[in-house]
Amino acid sequence: MAKIHLDHISRVEGHGALTVKLDGNTVQEVKLNLFEGMRGFEKVVLGRSYTEIPAIICRICAICSAGHAITAHMAVEKALGISVSAQTELLRELAFLGMFIESHSLHVFALALPDYLGYDGIADMAQDHKDVVTTALQIKKTGNCVQELIGGRAIHHINTTFGGFGKLPSQAEINELREQLANRLSAMEGIVELLAGLSTPNYAGEEILFMAVRPAGEGYGFFGDTIVFSDGREFPAEQYQIAFQETENQYSNAKQSTIDGLPFMVGALARINLFGDRLTGKAAETLAKLQIPIPSKNALHNNLAQVVEIIYALERAIEICDQILAEGLQAEPLPDITPQTGQGIIATELPRGTLYHSFSFDENGLVTAADVITPTALNQASVEQEIAFIGASHAGQTEDQLKFLFERLVRAYDPCISCSVHVVQIKEGHKHTID
Repeated sequence: MAKIHLDHISRVEGHGALTVKLDGNTVQEVKLNLFEGMRGFEKVVLGRSYTEIPAIICRICAICSAGHAITAHMAVEKALGISVSAQTELLRELAFLGMFIESHSLHVFALALPDYLGYDGIADMAQDHKDVVTTALQIKKTGNCVQELIGGRAIHHINTTFGGFGKLPSQAEINELREQLANRLSAMEGIVELLAGLSTPNYAGEEILFMAVRPAGEGYGFFGDTIVFSDGREFPAEQYQIAFQETENQYSNAKQSTIDGLPFMVGALARINLFGDRLTGKAAETLAKLQIPIPSKNALHNNLAQVVEIIYALERAIEICDQILAEGLQAEPLPDITPQTGQGIIATELPRGTLYHSFSFDENGLVTAADVITPTALNQASVEQEIAFIGASHAGQTEDQLKFLFERLVRAYDPCISCSVHVVQIKEGHKHTID
C-alpha cells in the first residue's frame, strides 16, 4: 500500500495537511487535516450585547470580513425585528461585490493561475507575465477600494451599522469608483482571452453534489432565503441544521458537513451550476468563452467560475454606481432598537461559498447561542471525496505527480482554513467541541 502525505498544502489561506493511502487503483483513505488553531468566536460572543456581535464575528476572516460583518448585522436585525431600507440593501450589495472582486482576484491570479501556466507561484509567474500580474493586482485593489468606500476600511468594516451606515459616500466618490470599475472590466478582457486558451484537466467526479443560496429576485446574486441542492432538494435558510449535518472527525480541527451522508460543494462553481442561466451581459459571454459545461462536475472549473463572478461583480457594481449617480443617496435616520428575545438566522454567499450566521438573544439583547458555519468547513468532505476520485483515476502517476494533482484540487476549492476550524485537539485520539 502506498501512502502519500503532504505536510503543508501550498498557496492556500491557512495551514492544512493531506494524507492519501492507495492500494493499486483503490484509494483506501483520504484525510484532509485542517490543523489551524481553534477559533472560539462562537463562545466569545456568548453573554455579550448584540451591539458587539458584528465587530467580533468579522474577525473570523480578513479576506471575507465584509461578508461576516454584513451577514452578522443582518442576523441581528432579523432577531430584533430591525428593518432596513432599499438604499441600505444596495450599499451592502456593493460592499459584497467589492469583497468578491478582491477575494476572487487573489485566488485566481495569485494562487490558481500558476498551476495553469506551470509556475511555483505568482512571483515566478510575474517574470514572464508581468502585464497579467499587474492587471490582477489592480483589479484586487479596486475590490479593496469598494470596501473602503462603503465599509470605512478594506478589512473589518467600521461604517456598517444596524439599519444603515454611519457615513454615506459622496456623488464624486461614487463617480470616481465607477470609472475605476469600468477600467478594470475592460482590463479583464485580455485576461479572459488568456484563460480561454488554457487547458483545464478533467478532474470531474461522478457523485459531486452542489449547494448554494437561491438569489432573491430573478437575477444572479449573493443574498436569498432558500438553500438549493443540485439534486433538487430545497430548504428554507432557517432550516440549515435540517438541510445538512455537521460531524467531527479525529484528524481535523474542522467539522465535516454532509446531506444524508453525501458530501457537497459550495462556492463559485456551485452558484454557476445552479444559477448560471441568470447571468447576462459580459458575465454570460465570459461563461460561454471559458467553455464551462453546465452543469460541470470538474472541481477545477471553480477557478474559471470565479473569473465569471469577477466579471459579474464588476458589471453589477457599475450598475449600482449608475443607479446612485442617477438617484443620489439620502441621509436616513438609524432605527431605535429595543432589545428583545429572538433568533436570527441568515445565509449569504461569500466568495468561497455559503455562510451561515445564527444568533439568539435574551430580553436584554445578550447572546444566548451562536452558530457560524463557513464555506471551507462545508467543503471539507467534498474535497476528500474528489481527492479519492483523482487518486483512483490517476493511480499510475508518480508520487510527485499525484501530490501536484492533489494540491491543485485542494487549491481549486479556494479554502480559507483559518475560518473553518471549530474543534480543538485535547489529547491524542480525542476531540472537544467548543461551539
